[in-house]
Amino acid sequence: MSYVEWGAVFAGAVLAAALSFVLLTFGTAIGLSATSPWPGSGLSAKVIASLAVFWTMAQQIGSVMSGAYIAGRMRSRWYETGHEAEFRDGLHGALVWGVAVLISVLLIFATAEAVGRTGADLASKAAGSTASSADTMDSILDTMLRQASTAEAAPGAPAASPAGASAAQGTPASQRAPVNDETRAEISRALASSAASGSIMPENRTYLAHLVAQQTGNSQQEAEQRVNNAVNAARAAADKARRAAILTGFVTAAGLIISLGAGWRAAMRGGQHRDTSVPARFHLWRAPP
Repeated sequence: MSYVEWGAVFAGAVLAAALSFVLLTFGTAIGLSATSPWPGSGLSAKVIASLAVFWTMAQQIGSVMSGAYIAGRMRSRWYETGHEAEFRDGLHGALVWGVAVLISVLLIFATAEAVGRTGADLASKAAGSTASSADTMDSILDTMLRQASTAEAAPGAPAASPAGASAAQGTPASQRAPVNDETRAEISRALASSAASGSIMPENRTYLAHLVAQQTGNSQQEAEQRVNNAVNAARAAADKARRAAILTGFVTAAGLIISLGAGWRAAMRGGQHRDTSVPARFHLWRAPP
């Protein structure tokens, strides 16, 4: 005879997964309504990130508690008494938690495969940013390879004229070919490597500065300054992604651990209500006598 009633476990897990999806969708809609691209309107990124963390944990704990309560109340009590009955009720709540987590993971992987997205989207939303790492690197490259005529002059240095900058390189700005994809990929790899290692090799710095000077018409010194700025920006983006991943990991782990305990307790409460025949009623309506 099996003391685990999988029917009650799966019923509670399906309810928990469905409720979690509904609450996440509702929270996403609220978060989008609280943001605005216009300055001075909408909530700040830190406030939205804090609310997102709170809502993620709250919906996870609440949905598991609901499913575990259902499982504990649906479980048939055999001949166990006292603490043994409470333990088996709580165990069914823990099983609801485990099955619900597996269902959520399968749904996440199925969604990621269908739309070609990864978990980095969640990390970037939790950090208050909607740009991906590829978009961030493209923005850094665009700034570094921008023509000298539109570049901002370095602090304390006179702005170079387009004609003078072009003459310094020997090729008019209008005749310079745009940077091809292979060169951009090479520069991107060099910046990513420098951000990962924490420093850029002198030969790589000189080579990147030469490419920047050749493309933008800047002097070698100004090109090196652009390379330094790009390296710092890449490091800042990598550090932001690292902190976002850490935050996501801690929030996910904390929510799972707390929801496990909450599910155990909710299943025990459901078993107590089953044994004492507490009516299952909502405030909106009452069951017929």
